[in-house]
Amino acid sequence: MKTRMLGSIEVGEIGMGCMGFSHAHGDPIPRNEILALMRKANELGVTLYDTADVYGAGHNEILVGEALKPIRDKVVILTKLNPEVNSITLPGKGTAKEQIEGRLDESLKRLDTDYVDIYMFHRVPQDVTLAECAEAMAGLMKKGKIRSWAMSRATAEQIREANAICPLAVIQNEYSMMVRTPEQDGVLKTCDELGIGFTPYMPLAVGFLTGAIKPGQVYKNDDAKRTITWFTDENLKKNQPVLEMLESYSRKKDATYAQIALAWLMHKYSRLVPIPGMYQEQFLYENLKTADVVLTPEEMKDIDSILDSITIYGDSDESHIVDLRNMLKEEGYEIEKSWHKN
Repeated sequence: MKTRMLGSIEVGEIGMGCMGFSHAHGDPIPRNEILALMRKANELGVTLYDTADVYGAGHNEILVGEALKPIRDKVVILTKLNPEVNSITLPGKGTAKEQIEGRLDESLKRLDTDYVDIYMFHRVPQDVTLAECAEAMAGLMKKGKIRSWAMSRATAEQIREANAICPLAVIQNEYSMMVRTPEQDGVLKTCDELGIGFTPYMPLAVGFLTGAIKPGQVYKNDDAKRTITWFTDENLKKNQPVLEMLESYSRKKDATYAQIALAWLMHKYSRLVPIPGMYQEQFLYENLKTADVVLTPEEMKDIDSILDSITIYGDSDESHIVDLRNMLKEEGYEIEKSWHKN
């Protein structure tokens, strides 16, 4: 597999999103299969693995750490601290800087590693200045606990301000054929100007862009498609024009819908590294062949023009995940029990 740069860190041009191994994609697959898939991905050229401290309340970091420990020197681990779910300004717990380091130490323990390659703010803190955030990350880099730092859901202005204090490696905002905001709000352009990498989250729109999801399907347990409104039967039908475009290009390029959707992203920016979830071995092979799909400048313009003409129905607002959590609580579904059987 060819490589791309995230700041000064070189990674395989397609990474692995690991969240779904713990939650939001239905009951997790068996633990031994998860570990095998992560290691198989590396054999095929994947080096970037994306996780976070809130994915399964730390469960996901434990899985990633266990899977990658035998190949730690061959991989790049990106993990995140979420200052919304778990505050970094708790009274009596020290300064924000000290709490950030404490959160990192907890992640390092779960990951069973001495350092994290990329440490990301899962959300830009609202009660801590960007200067404090950047300076805290610079201090962690100096200590050797992290190699670089990053932000998710950041604006172009926030990126410039933070990068001027301590250079950023990566920005991670939502970006797909269904959500093209980074093209429109200056974020992708800013990353390009500053040499910052970009790892779009939900690059396949929670599976919508695979074309495999049909009206009438029933989703159970901890599956985000239960509440994300792209997946109502009505909106699945209304959003068919996106899939019709993918069908056309799929035939033209002898590729899957997912490969076209990911290739389109990769052609947008040379430092963009998709991190799709790959929860079956067949999807691992399929997604990693995306790099073989070539879209000419004319074809990219054509796809963009078609997308410009399409109205997207529904959305993936984070409030839908809150709705899912509340639904699971009412149903008495305990995510932790699905891990125990693995």
